[in-house]
Amino acid sequence: MTLPRSPRVIALANQKGGVGKTTTAINLGTALAAIGEDVLIVDLDPQGNASTGLGIDRKTRTVSTYDLLLGEATVAEAAVPTIVPRVSVAPSTLDLLGVELEIADQPDRAYRLRRALFGVGEDDPNRPRNYTYVLIDCPPSLNLLTINALTAAHSILVPLQCEFFALEGLSQLLQTVEQVKAALNPELSIHGIALTMYDARNNLSGQVAADVRAHMGAAVYETIIPRNVRVSEAPSYGKPVLLYDFKSAGSQAYLKLAAEIIQRERLLRAA
Repeated sequence: MTLPRSPRVIALANQKGGVGKTTTAINLGTALAAIGEDVLIVDLDPQGNASTGLGIDRKTRTVSTYDLLLGEATVAEAAVPTIVPRVSVAPSTLDLLGVELEIADQPDRAYRLRRALFGVGEDDPNRPRNYTYVLIDCPPSLNLLTINALTAAHSILVPLQCEFFALEGLSQLLQTVEQVKAALNPELSIHGIALTMYDARNNLSGQVAADVRAHMGAAVYETIIPRNVRVSEAPSYGKPVLLYDFKSAGSQAYLKLAAEIIQRERLLRAA
C-alpha cells in the first residue's frame, strides 16, 4: 500500500534515551500548531511521557495506542484534545510493555500502526483526515514498537544530543531505517537530524555539532535546540515550553525547527 500524502507522518526515533526525543515531539507538535498545522502526537513509548507532558492524566487514558496496535480502537477513538489548540494526542499506557508478545506471532505485526493511521484504503471511513501532521514518539529502543512507527511513517526525525557519544548508535539506527525501507516501507526517508541540548558555553557541544554536520551533511537541520532550563521545567507543569514560556530560547528554537520542517516538506512535495 502506498502511503497517502496527507497527513504527513514523522517518526521521532533514537534508541538512546535522554536525547530530547519526547521533548521534541511535544514542542515541535506545539510549534507546528502555532503556525497553522493540525497535529496528532502518537505516544508509542510505554513510559507515556509525551502524554503527561501534554497534560493528559494517566487515570483518564481509557483508550490508548495499545488499543490501536491491537486493532481494538480507531485513531478517532484514541485521540484526545490537549491544552494546546490544534494538538491532539493518542496517549500511551503501561499496557504497551506487553503488546509485542501479544502481536509477535501475527503476520501483520509490523503494520498495525500503519493500518490504524491510514486504514485499508483511501475510502476507509476510519482513516483520520483531520490532521496535517502526525508525530510518533518512539520508545528508546529498536523494538517492534519502533518498527511499527517506521513502517507507518513517511520519514524519520532523529533527535541527537550534543554530547561526546552523539554519533554512537546513529549508524545502527540508520541501518535499521534501511532495513525497514527495503522490507516494509520503501517510502521511508530521513527527514532530518535535530541537534538538541546544545550548550554554547561548552566547546564540546560545538565540536559535536561540527562532527555531526561533517558526517551527515544536509540531513542535519540548521536549527539547533539549546539546553534551556525553561524547556526542562515545562513538563512538570504538564505544558509544552511554548505555553510555559513563549519567549524562552527553547520556544523560539522549536518554532524555527517547525518552520524548517515545513520548508523541507514543501520541497519534497515539489520534487
